[in-house]
Amino acid sequence: MSLHCDLIIRDAAVFDGTGAPRFTADVGVTGDRITAIGDLGGASADREIIATGQALAPGFIDAHTHDDRAVLCGPACMLCKMSQGVTTVVVGNCGISLSPVRMRTRPVPPLDLLGDESWWTFDSFAAYAERLARDPSPVNTYALIGHMSLRVEAMAGDTQRAATDREAAHMQRRLAEALAQGASGFSTGLYYPPNMMAPTDEVIAVAEALRAAGGVYVTHMRDEANDVLLSIEETLQIGRAVNVPVVISHHKCAMPENYGRSTETLPRIEQGAQRQAVAFDIYPYHAGSTVLMPQRLRPDVPVQVTWSVPHPEVAGRLLDDIARNWGTTPREAAERLLPAGAIFFQMDEQDVRRIMQHGLAMIGSDGLPHDAYPHPRLWGTFPRVLGHYARDLGLFSTEAAVRKMTGHTAEVFGLVDRGVIRAGAYADLVLFDPATVCDAATFDAPTRPAVGIVETWVNGRSAYAHGVGATPERAGRLLTRAR
Repeated sequence: MSLHCDLIIRDAAVFDGTGAPRFTADVGVTGDRITAIGDLGGASADREIIATGQALAPGFIDAHTHDDRAVLCGPACMLCKMSQGVTTVVVGNCGISLSPVRMRTRPVPPLDLLGDESWWTFDSFAAYAERLARDPSPVNTYALIGHMSLRVEAMAGDTQRAATDREAAHMQRRLAEALAQGASGFSTGLYYPPNMMAPTDEVIAVAEALRAAGGVYVTHMRDEANDVLLSIEETLQIGRAVNVPVVISHHKCAMPENYGRSTETLPRIEQGAQRQAVAFDIYPYHAGSTVLMPQRLRPDVPVQVTWSVPHPEVAGRLLDDIARNWGTTPREAAERLLPAGAIFFQMDEQDVRRIMQHGLAMIGSDGLPHDAYPHPRLWGTFPRVLGHYARDLGLFSTEAAVRKMTGHTAEVFGLVDRGVIRAGAYADLVLFDPATVCDAATFDAPTRPAVGIVETWVNGRSAYAHGVGATPERAGRLLTRAR
């Protein structure tokens, strides 16, 4: 009997996610798995796609997101990712996770990047996982538990100090519970006020829950500017103390006086990688985005406002222009805008390229899906890597680019049968045009969908198609780290 599949994609240039050279083949899918690869001329399928001249890759894994809330809101909310070919998102980064804590009032920044208190209703990770099971996301979700969320609960909001031993033990217990309920790791945002007073010993004490669970430690480090090397040392120390893999979030060398210092940071990370598991993610832009913090403004770092609760009308405008119109200083204007978010043009393009080119680099968007006027990385990250950096600049091969967005990321996060195209792997797939794929989102028009993404499949089901948009499918699952 001849082979029959649900779907056959024929004559595609296959990038298998491992970094191996591309090859031309047919790929057959049955149910949620890839069932055959090669010359499937004798096979049939319910749906067949002739992909001559197009590229087929594993669905992209967004290594760094703040999609905790977005994955609960249906296909329209995740169009920004599926239209880029993303099939899995890592949530709970930078110490910010929507569980396991309830909020009775608006959370302090940056926890409010996920929304006001009406969204903070999950008092356990089990409750969050149950919501995902009851109302599935169109993409797969891999979850971290945030230190800031745990701190606010354990310390009753009194976070401008180190935790007591009792409070740290409470956080460790809550983290252990969440890991047992399907979370896969622990994240910190030591740069931010609710987390910055936590000494290294506190982080280690909480992270101890990772050891038995086999989780991963992911961090927005304490300092990405002058003390970036000290922060790398602290990060490596925490990973060694609890014997778990470490991921440095959105690695950068911030502020003009630190431009070029990736020539120092990358060798130090490489040294660490010789004796412990370490990787990092990066977004392909020279600007970052987070909450607006007036005390950290600098005249040599331009700022573009992305949202403001009291002044929503200014979203998208430069802070200096707002201040000029109001007849105030930029800091005074920023104070009036709070709570608010912003884009900060604080990195050097050469550092971005050097870091992205590195073999340990994964790609993460760090997009903020609830910003009124978001950073273009929310809609453009993955096609930008493929089009601008791989194809147009030749910074690395398309094979290497795909690996940074698929197989390497799956390996770092312990995702079995994801991030690769091979028989038996899950059918998370993206079909794209290698000649045209590119980002269309800009700082002036940040929500334009990418060009050249033909179709995206999650667990064998079509989640996005060019000309159609998001489909009604909700085939995403909660993914957990292999232990």
